[in-house]
Amino acid sequence: MKKKINSHLFIISILTMLLTLVSIVSVCYGVFVNRVRVDLKVHAEILEATGFFDDTSRQLNDLDLSDMKQELRITWIASDGKVLYDNDINAENMKNHADRPEFIEAKAKGSATITRRSETLDMSTFYYAILLENGSVLRISTNAKNAVFVLLSAMPFIIVVEILIMLLSLLVSHILTRQLVRPIEVMAQHIEDNSLTPPYRELVPFANALRKQHADILAGAKMRQDFTANVSHELKTPLTAIHGYAELIKNHMCTEEQCDKFAGEIINNSDRLLTLINDTIQLSALDSGGRNQISMEEVELSSIVKGVVNDMKVPAEKRNIKVAYGFEEMCVIGNKDMLREVAENLITNAVRYNNDGGHVWVYVGFKDNKKVLSVRDDGIGIPKEDQERIFERFYRVDKGRSRATGGTGLGLAIVKHILDLHEAKISLDSDIGKGTEITVSFR
Repeated sequence: MKKKINSHLFIISILTMLLTLVSIVSVCYGVFVNRVRVDLKVHAEILEATGFFDDTSRQLNDLDLSDMKQELRITWIASDGKVLYDNDINAENMKNHADRPEFIEAKAKGSATITRRSETLDMSTFYYAILLENGSVLRISTNAKNAVFVLLSAMPFIIVVEILIMLLSLLVSHILTRQLVRPIEVMAQHIEDNSLTPPYRELVPFANALRKQHADILAGAKMRQDFTANVSHELKTPLTAIHGYAELIKNHMCTEEQCDKFAGEIINNSDRLLTLINDTIQLSALDSGGRNQISMEEVELSSIVKGVVNDMKVPAEKRNIKVAYGFEEMCVIGNKDMLREVAENLITNAVRYNNDGGHVWVYVGFKDNKKVLSVRDDGIGIPKEDQERIFERFYRVDKGRSRATGGTGLGLAIVKHILDLHEAKISLDSDIGKGTEITVSFR
């Protein structure tokens, strides 16, 4: 970054200097040209006022302006283009000037200002011609170096100045870059310190985004650390039970009736272990995949939820829990298997954490002009202090009851992740002893 800023500042300073020098030379040369033309006009008017050129038949032997030829060339031209007098060359040896642009323009407009450039001599000749009352034309001219020659003449000075400016630019750009970048480096080194104010107003959105990203990385790292610890703990419990029961059976330290019971416990803990592993694998897959990697299509949500309700009838009847439902035909854009898992988790939890003889109400339809899936029960409810955390991984409100019913603590975390991928919102309304209602709102 420093090198890039330095190089850009250096290039800008050099270009600015070159443009400035060229502009100065151009402006000065323009002023010079204007001054030359004004001087030629003044000289022409002075010569006209002398009266020497009033009579074209007059003998000009007594007129000698040769001492002015180093600065000015004076030419008197008759109305037919014949040269009557020239202070540099014998007029008799000169060609007719009727075709000269300055002569033609002066005859037509009363005066003319013409510039002719000689590329070979790097010179420009400035002409001013004025029409006299007798019809003749008085022409004054002078030579001057052109703009390119002036610029080339100044080149040694320009090169010296440019070298000095280059050195000065390098020094200034280095100082400015260091002053510009230093506060940013300090902020980057202490990005977690929210009390540090960004040195430049334009960096405020960048700093906020960077701090948020930094916080998300730290939160993600902590979440992975907690997840690893929780997985280890959750895996350890059923594995310890399986190992203990298997050891008792192997060492014949139980009766036949007890061995059957222990074998059943081994099966139950193995099932719980497999469920936990499957949920963990699914969460990992959801973490690594984005919305663009999921197959989305238009699906009829009510038919999916109907299938889940039918599957839950047997587990619900075992505890005398009545499941009521209401469905409106409604299509959403999503993944059919994932949406089925959402419905399974929500309805299973409504049955699992309900009281024997309780009720579950499932609704798919429209509410406040939104497509919703609502699952409500009259079960044990969720304490206010736990409601914000129930979507965290491995978080359980009633840990003993959750494990006893086969819960892994990952179900609602999976639901939340799936709904995030579907850009859907989930809300919770619950009271202790009165029950819980979870509502999913789709776009």
